[in-house]
Formats: sequence, C-alpha cells, structure tokens
Amino acid sequence: MADAPGTTMPVAFLGHGNPMNAIEHNRFTESWSLYGRSMPTPRAILVISAHWYTNATLVTAMDRPRTIHDFYGFPDELFAVDYPAPGSPELAAEVAEVAEPTWVGRDVDGWGLDHGTWSVLVHAFPDADIPVVQLSINAEHGFAQHLDLAGRLAPLRERGVAIIGSGNVVHNLRAVDYRLADEGFDWAHRFDDSVREVLTTDPGDVLRLNDHADYHRAVPTPDHYLPLIYVAGLAAAAGEPLDMMIDGYVAGSLTMTSYRQG
Repeated sequence: MADAPGTTMPVAFLGHGNPMNAIEHNRFTESWSLYGRSMPTPRAILVISAHWYTNATLVTAMDRPRTIHDFYGFPDELFAVDYPAPGSPELAAEVAEVAEPTWVGRDVDGWGLDHGTWSVLVHAFPDADIPVVQLSINAEHGFAQHLDLAGRLAPLRERGVAIIGSGNVVHNLRAVDYRLADEGFDWAHRFDDSVREVLTTDPGDVLRLNDHADYHRAVPTPDHYLPLIYVAGLAAAAGEPLDMMIDGYVAGSLTMTSYRQG
C-alpha cells in the first residue's frame, strides 16, 4: 500500500550499464535494491530512461505496459525477464498537466517498459506491484529545455511519485575495452569526478559540464546522459544537492555511478 499523499518521494539517477545487471547480483544491483527498500512506498514511479529517445515528448498511458527487450545478442535468460508492473493513465495525465507549456503526448500502445527501466526496477521494486510510467527523451529539445521540464515535474514528488533517471554518466560504446572489466580510462574518471562535484554541491549548474574538456568522449551521444539532467533539475528545484549512492567503472568507458536526493 502506498504511503499517504504529501510524502515527498526521492529522486534518483541509476547508472544501469549492461542489461545483464537485470539478472546478476553485484554491488551495483544491491545499491538499487537498497534504494527501493529505504524509501516510503511510492504511489507510482516515473522513469526517464535513456532507451526511449525519440522525436517527441511522450508518456506511457496504458494500463498494462509491455516489457520491452530492446537489445540483442544476450542469453535467453535475459529475454525471459518479465516486469509486469501496472501502468497509470492517471499519472500520465498528471505529467502532461505539470509539464505545460511543454506538450506531452500520451502513448497508449507504442512503447512500454524498456530495459533502462525494468533492469533497475527488478532489483529496486521486485514485486512489480507499483504503477510505472515512462517519459520519453525528446531528441529535438536542447539541454536547457530538458532541465526546465525537469523542474516542472517537481510537484509530482509531493504527490507520492518517485522519479528515476536511468542512464550512464559516461557511456562510450565505441571505446569499450573488456580487458578493463572494473576500470575506467583517465578521461572517464575526470568527467565522472567533475559531474560528482557539481551534483553534490550545485546540481542546478549541471549544464556547465557540457564545456568540460572530456565531455565529447564521455558523452558521444546524449541519450544516456540526459536522464541525469532531469535528476539534476529535480534536485535543484528542491534546493538540495544529490548524494552519491555508488560509483564504479565497466570496460574503461562506462560508469555505473548512481545518485539520489531525498
């Protein structure tokens, strides 16, 4: 049962990395599990996932979102994962309301829950009994527009909605070196450290990181980084910095750093 309305729900950025984390147990998945166990039960969950990067601002509005296996080349065990959480057309309507004047379309049959969402929720909320809604990342919007929209979502936290951004601070697949299983390149460390400094002191200043010397290597495409902008905007709206939950590196050019506030 969800907690009473008025409970301010936390916001979190979860570095999801490899889809295999969905079926593995390691220090990263344990941190996601601890995040779920340590918070009041949300009325619903809103997720901004790196894997719904499209040319419009949309929100899932179906009663029963499907589990999307948006990857290939992984074991059958991963494709067998199902996360049957209910949707929430009511929350979708609230998202569209608070986002104004940004237009948010309601997707009733096109998307669902992609692996950026369910790979972390299977650990944080394994019972899959809390309604889950996804908000797309509009590829046609600039970073400042995403940061502004994030601030507009802040009232949802007061209505019992937990908001999660799922992506990676550093996500450069072309630079992956699997010989560096738990290590990061020097440039990945430098960018990750600079992001941490901003998020834990002044998250509203997150856009200045776009001028970082290592930004283009750490963020060759914006899809996995933009969920972090939403979480930074929500933390700025609350007037509180983020706390780092866990950090780590995978294959040189991926970071698993996660943050929360509240």
